[in-house]
Amino acid sequence: MRQAQVTRNTLETQISVSLNLDGTGKAKLATGLGFLDHMLDQIARHGVMDLEVEAKGDLHIDAHHTVEDIGITLGQAFAKAIGDKKGIRRYGHAYVPLDEALSRVVIDISGRPELEYYVDFKRAMIGSFDVDLIHEFFQGFVNHALITLHIDNLRGNNAHHQAETVFKAFGRALRVAVEADPRMAGVMPSTKGSL
Repeated sequence: MRQAQVTRNTLETQISVSLNLDGTGKAKLATGLGFLDHMLDQIARHGVMDLEVEAKGDLHIDAHHTVEDIGITLGQAFAKAIGDKKGIRRYGHAYVPLDEALSRVVIDISGRPELEYYVDFKRAMIGSFDVDLIHEFFQGFVNHALITLHIDNLRGNNAHHQAETVFKAFGRALRVAVEADPRMAGVMPSTKGSL
């Protein structure tokens, strides 16, 4: 089982993440941010991975530190859980619609952090959640998971729908990328011999 537990404690946040890449889609989430819990649940469910996140952050200031640090800690857990990367598919992509919204996510478990993020939200807030923080979450994840991640919201008029399609597509693309490829058993999916 490819799993990891990571704890991150700073003066701004205290976060613990437990991740099982070979899970069943179960999530136990307590971030203090209801909308973020809803989005993390999409990753677990559509990525078919078990995810537990407990976070206490300086929400009296705003949600920035908490959201970014959850992305960082989840990225660290992913890097630990994926192991040596031998035998995985490496690449994954998904298109996910939700009513009028449609997003595409493409992943390369490359060993190189790169985020290309193109989401033009139709409003700045989803309830009390600042949509700018979605970029911060994915940037933190990418920097510490060491993956290449392309996120494109191709259309959408409802910000909640736009965000939800992004997180669902991310989960589904990640699921494909981490899957074992039976034709590549024990083989590094790179001509360089390392990722």
